[in-house]
Amino acid sequence: MANIVKRNEGGQNLAARDPWRQLEETMRDWMGWDPFRSMAPLASRAFRETFEPGFDVRETAEAYVIEGDVPGVKESDLEVTLTGNRLQIQGRREAETEQKEATYYCSERFYGSFTRAFTLPEGIDTEHATSSFDNGVLKVTIPKRPESQPRRIAVGSAPKTKA
Repeated sequence: MANIVKRNEGGQNLAARDPWRQLEETMRDWMGWDPFRSMAPLASRAFRETFEPGFDVRETAEAYVIEGDVPGVKESDLEVTLTGNRLQIQGRREAETEQKEATYYCSERFYGSFTRAFTLPEGIDTEHATSSFDNGVLKVTIPKRPESQPRRIAVGSAPKTKA
């Protein structure tokens, strides 16, 4: 399940900074050497052995919009379900068959199944949710119910009551 993280206009995470990142910056400043850079290829591969597409979640005045990059995934291999206020997206990217006569020098793409789940706030209109898939981008739009959308209240004098 994904947590929605607020970011500033520049896209930077507003949460506390990563302590490992702070250690890396300190080491680089003190010694002019970055030990974590030499370990980065090993660490990134070790922590990311599966296909995990990235998703953006945003709120507009009328709806919640979830967009994800799922390159190489067929539309028939995607499943989007909405139960209550929980959106679940599942999919699969099939691996290409290795050619035995070819020599591979590097293989960095990941394949397999993925599942992402998002919990949305109350007040969504599950009956009118839509999804589209175009050029490897999945877009799910879940409108807000009219009663949950903000409405403007005119400011004026209070009605007079009879005494």
